[in-house]
Amino acid sequence: PAQKHSDNNNMGGGTAAKEHPVEYFCASSVAAVVNYPLWRASALGQSGFRVCLAGANPLISNAASSFPALVPYFYAFSPPYKGMMATVMGMSWARAAIFYGSDRGKEVLESMGVSNTMSTVLPPLVVSTAVQCINMPLVRATITLQNPESPVRNIRESLRKIHASHGLSGLWHGTSAGILKTVPKYVTAVVVKDYVGKALPPVDPTSPNKDRDNLINSAIKSSAAGVAGAVLTNPLDVIRNEMFKTNLGLTDAVKALHKELGWDFLVRGMSKNIVAVSIPVASTIFFTDAFIQYTNSREDC
Repeated sequence: PAQKHSDNNNMGGGTAAKEHPVEYFCASSVAAVVNYPLWRASALGQSGFRVCLAGANPLISNAASSFPALVPYFYAFSPPYKGMMATVMGMSWARAAIFYGSDRGKEVLESMGVSNTMSTVLPPLVVSTAVQCINMPLVRATITLQNPESPVRNIRESLRKIHASHGLSGLWHGTSAGILKTVPKYVTAVVVKDYVGKALPPVDPTSPNKDRDNLINSAIKSSAAGVAGAVLTNPLDVIRNEMFKTNLGLTDAVKALHKELGWDFLVRGMSKNIVAVSIPVASTIFFTDAFIQYTNSREDC
């Protein structure tokens, strides 16, 4: 079809997003599964939870004592994986909705004559805001569950504990910081993805190495998008997680963090967050491109 290779800035090398919702969801799911331990390490670091490996496997405990900075990672990769299924499912549908909604929304707006800038920025702005509001109770419950000192065993208990302690509104506590963090992250990721996609040299459709070249371009633009989104929003991740941990409001959480750490709170957990945020975002974009490319190649045969 003429539309199939019309815009090389869309995920999938220009394939219309409406043709591939399954590929978007599958890519997001794979990225969520692969990156769950990294997300867990980031949640521990940004929330300031105290990690203890006293009861862990001796090999892990010995390795952690030799590399204390890596303790959150040793813990994150070790069982029990509390709330893993709910976390993975929440991440899967959320990222799929944001990236599919962003690409599909761009197609629709451009077909209506809306400018390229508005078509690029508006869909991720709207979709990521909606997703954050819907997903907030699950986000708070999964992050709260990662506290190693908490007796809570699963997502259901975590949701009940939050509701019992803070009421129904407590499940959406931190939404303001979550939106301030999530929306810019995905808007930035989508804008950078499209910008880098335009800046990269186009792939020759007649080249015998076109599939490889498309994946190389995808790896470059997805990496740039992931890192940009992670660095920009780290301070808001820290604030949101502090609100979850203390149940303070946005302003009070910022004041508490500044009192405890000074302005260093802006970079608390930065290294872990770059890994935990940039890799899932980058891998979601890359896997989507790869899955769509694979689907297209089968259809062309």
